Amino acid sequence: MPAVMRACATVERAGISALAIGGAGFEGMGRAIGRSMGISHVPIVSYPGVILTDDTEVFLRKMSETVAPQVVDGLLKSTATISDDVPDDDAEPTDREVVFSGSLAEVQEFFHEKSWTDGLPIIPPTIEAANEFLRHTDRPPDEVMGHLLPDLREATIWNVAVNGVMAGCRPEYMPVLVGIVECLLDPVFRIQDAGSTPGWEPLVILSGPVVNALGFNSGTGVMRIGRQANSSVGRFVRLYMRNVPGLRIAPDHTDQGAIATSFNAVLAENDRAVEDLGWSSFRADKGFDRAESVVSVRSCVTISAPIYTGGDTAEDHLRTLALIFGNAMGPWSYTGFEFGEWHPVLVLGPSIARALEEHGVGKDDLRRYLAQNMTISVDDLNRYAWQVGSTSFSVDKMVESGELAASYGPVGDASRHVPMCPTPDCIDIVVAGNESRNQSRGYVQNHVQGVPVSRSIAFRGTASENQPHRRTE
Repeated sequence: MPAVMRACATVERAGISALAIGGAGFEGMGRAIGRSMGISHVPIVSYPGVILTDDTEVFLRKMSETVAPQVVDGLLKSTATISDDVPDDDAEPTDREVVFSGSLAEVQEFFHEKSWTDGLPIIPPTIEAANEFLRHTDRPPDEVMGHLLPDLREATIWNVAVNGVMAGCRPEYMPVLVGIVECLLDPVFRIQDAGSTPGWEPLVILSGPVVNALGFNSGTGVMRIGRQANSSVGRFVRLYMRNVPGLRIAPDHTDQGAIATSFNAVLAENDRAVEDLGWSSFRADKGFDRAESVVSVRSCVTISAPIYTGGDTAEDHLRTLALIFGNAMGPWSYTGFEFGEWHPVLVLGPSIARALEEHGVGKDDLRRYLAQNMTISVDDLNRYAWQVGSTSFSVDKMVESGELAASYGPVGDASRHVPMCPTPDCIDIVVAGNESRNQSRGYVQNHVQGVPVSRSIAFRGTASENQPHRRTE
């Protein structure tokens, strides 16, 4: 629905009346986006039901009896009168405005009724508490960093601090929070698609001196809720996306995650283990200096099962890593082919990284092995793409057009297996987790939605204290 409404806005700006068609469950989302884009007048025609679960006969009947008459009626009544006005923010609280006073229980209820929480209790964001966060940044509180869809609300240093308080962060986490929001603001991240039906969650990766300085866990239970730094900063991202861009599951359903998942704890890299191995760090892989602290944000649409590996040879480890990591990507990897972006992450246990290094397998060797050996049948890719809604997707057509390399042939054999990852470079590797166990885990990114974006953190006391650098993979 976001793409449909953006197309309608483009058509309306050309002076042509537009009309949106979508599933009934997406009407609220469409209307919310329409308001933010100044096209609230555009008619929305809802298909009654779920197109891909209706057989052809039912689909055609609904289209002719229900959808088509509404389309004709809507176009006859519609006029192209796009407005450049954004939603009226006057009704929203201004910076430092006290919106409520009361007991802790009353504050929780008030924020819940306003849909300003993630459903969990929040820390009341008093002016004093937000000011404590501002002590850890040199940037002015009224600085507008940009605007975030679908609500087109301003992202400011002040509302970063306020949401940091609410999420239970410590004030000294503020530079990390600012870096995260800068990632969300990058156009390539496509925050406007964060409410899509796959229900992906942001995954924050932290690399550099800030990990130990602020007490982030990079060892046992690294992705478990429990350590304040990893947990509260992970929660902050989801809370901020709800309160500022306006991605909510209620009341207007701008977040359409069909089943969806919960927020991720921050994934922190184990710098000591990386240095002991002699491997490049995650931040170095992204083009940053060793002394910098770097935050990276990407989408995560699914997580693999735990990957336990062992044996006398590198192949013993590699085969299992490719099998379980590949299983997590599965037929969903067609999206990487269709949209041209694919950035899975392997969180490699330190003991496994050490075993591979002792067998002469480095980070780049591991990437190449995974890219060559995580494969899937063309039939599975084509079938699942159709079931998701990409009914024109075809591996053979992409090979014939040159969008995929000739090595993805031969055309015509649907039983052939092809690589899930077009190149080794698209696979990221982070060393973290229990150093006393032989476990790794894979995290699968969601193509052009939530493309990885990284920022250097202006963290006091490190070499990145100056103006942070900008990196977009």
